Parts: sequence; structure tokens; C-alpha cells
Amino acid sequence: MAVTPQTNEAFLREVDEELRRDQAMHFWTRYGRWLIGAVVLGLAVFAGVLVWQNQRQKQAGEQGEQLAAMFEKLGSGDEKAATKPLADLAANGVGGYRSLARFTQADILLQKNDLKGAAAKFAEVANDTSAAQPFRDLALIRQTYAEYDSLKPQTVIDRLKPLAVPGGAWFGSAGELVAIAQLKLNQKRAAGDLFGRIARDQTVPESLRQRAVQMAGELGVDAVEQIEEKKPQ
Repeated sequence: MAVTPQTNEAFLREVDEELRRDQAMHFWTRYGRWLIGAVVLGLAVFAGVLVWQNQRQKQAGEQGEQLAAMFEKLGSGDEKAATKPLADLAANGVGGYRSLARFTQADILLQKNDLKGAAAKFAEVANDTSAAQPFRDLALIRQTYAEYDSLKPQTVIDRLKPLAVPGGAWFGSAGELVAIAQLKLNQKRAAGDLFGRIARDQTVPESLRQRAVQMAGELGVDAVEQIEEKKPQ
């Protein structure tokens, strides 16, 4: 008796479904334990991340309080009491707290006129790839300030020129050092142009802009007139 097309299609579907079930069972028999293990491992990793984040947040809060307490001690003149906790935080602090502690250590050395020691501390922050980039950039500028007299002018230019860009967070500070280094190399036109750009930048601190106006004027750049033109009517 001939099999009708409908019966033949139904038979093929049944065979196909049976084959899929056999393949699924074979796959589960062979890989099921590994899949369960992978799921368990993934859940364990996720739980571990949550615990780690919670511990980091708790640790950061504690270190913030420690840093505030050290600032109070330093503000009251009790440097000795702040020295060891500050060193611990500089070595083991979380994120920005470590950088702030190192900045504070460097500033203390600057107050003692230990320029070499201060530059080394600033360099620790500048070279710390785990620190936030604004911290690293500022540390590089402060390091350059500390060792400015011992650096060749071209070294200052090469080091800070990437930061001496209008619109950058540290344009004024980095640009001023670069312009002075250009003057030492007798690059008066480049220095005057850079002082002029600093003077015209409304985001630069006023005291720095006033110095830039004076220096630009000495170099033949009338930054005062250009500033007046930019003021809103």
C-alpha cells in the first residue's frame, strides 16, 4: 500500500524530532556536567565581584576619613602625628586617596625646600598607571616645577607640550612653563604667541592670565587689546 505524501511528511517530521532528542540527550550526557560547572563558576565570580566592590567602597570610606584626619593634624602643625598614617595611605591607599596622600607628602617636602624629594613623590603619581589621568597630568606639572632649574629647556617643552593645549585642564600651568622654556631657547615669537593664548583663555586662573598679559606685552603681543575685544558688550 502506497504511503500518501501527508503520511510521508509526518513520518519524516517524527524521525527528525527523534533525531534531535537523541542529539540533545547525547550533548547533555557529554557536556551537561561542564555546563553546570560553568554556571556555578559564573555565579561564584559574580558574587565575588559584589563582595569585592562592597569591601572597596567600605575601605574607600575609611581612607577618606583617615585623610581628613591627617589634614586636620597637618593644619594644626602636628606633622609628626600625620607622617606614618600618610605614608601608609600613600603605599596602600585606594584610587585617588593614594594619589592625594602622595601629593600631600610632596607638598610637605616642598615646604622644607626638599625639591629633589618632592619631585620624586610627584613622579610616583605621574608614573602610576592606575591613577586617574588628571592626577597624573597635574603631578607631572608639579614635578616639573620642583626640578625646573635642573632641567634643560627642551626637556621641559617635550614633557609638557602635550598638556599646553588650549581647552586642556592644565593649559595655563603647563603653557606658562613651556613658554618660559621657549624664552630660554630664544624662541621669542613662539613664547609670545603662547603667552597671548594663555592671556585670552577665560578658563585660566586670573592671576596666571595677568602674568601672561605682561609677558606677552614684553614680547610684542598685545594680549590686553584682544581680551577687551572678547569681553561681552
